[in-house]
Amino acid sequence: MARKARAARKGDRPAASNVARDKAPATARAAAFGVHVFTALGAACALMALLAAVRGDWVAMFGWFGVAMVIDGADGALARRLDVAATLPHWSGEALDLMVDYTTYVFVPAYALAASSVLPAAFALPLAVAIAISGALYCADRRMKTADNYFIGFPVLWNAAAFHLFVAGLPPAGAAILVVVLLVLTFVPYRTVHPLRVKRLFALNVVVVALWSALAVYALFCNLMPGVPVVVALSLAAVYLLGIGIVPARR
Repeated sequence: MARKARAARKGDRPAASNVARDKAPATARAAAFGVHVFTALGAACALMALLAAVRGDWVAMFGWFGVAMVIDGADGALARRLDVAATLPHWSGEALDLMVDYTTYVFVPAYALAASSVLPAAFALPLAVAIAISGALYCADRRMKTADNYFIGFPVLWNAAAFHLFVAGLPPAGAAILVVVLLVLTFVPYRTVHPLRVKRLFALNVVVVALWSALAVYALFCNLMPGVPVVVALSLAAVYLLGIGIVPARR
């Protein structure tokens, strides 16, 4: 998420920051607003992904999710570099980010799981509704992220979870069990690594994310049927990213 409550990235600043905005050159304000527009492009990706899902073009849907994730991974660094929060204090980058993240990480994936045959027909809609509700609650939780940039619980990466379910080809009952497990983990207070922000094992985390991303792109080119070795590698990378935060750090 992904997602992500980026107080350090785009959070609101005190009213005193209005002075900084007034003194900021027009070019600085334009550049800062450009970062917000860049973030908002994720909403366009969500719309394109939804349209693809409606027509059952799952490859295109996940492709748009991928574009949205690239935007989500880059906008924070741009905002910090340009000090967007101080330059444009009346615009809440955090609120914008959360709205975009909810659509791309939660809402559209929930629709895809409800509309496809990945889950049992009798449980697809109830589970999708549970995803939508739990995701909204998670995004509203101010404690979802620690001071050292770990997420608390499963960080509602339902776009990635749906991707794994489509690629793995699990029996619908098995897919439903996995969804239930992730729903429960959303509210379990364990630490999940943010691979691009957590300092611990940073290099390894980036390598794992890069490997997962490359394999995911390959899976898209294979029409979501990349073969068992790729599915296993994707699964191992996902397990690492979801579980490494639990492993105690060496002292």
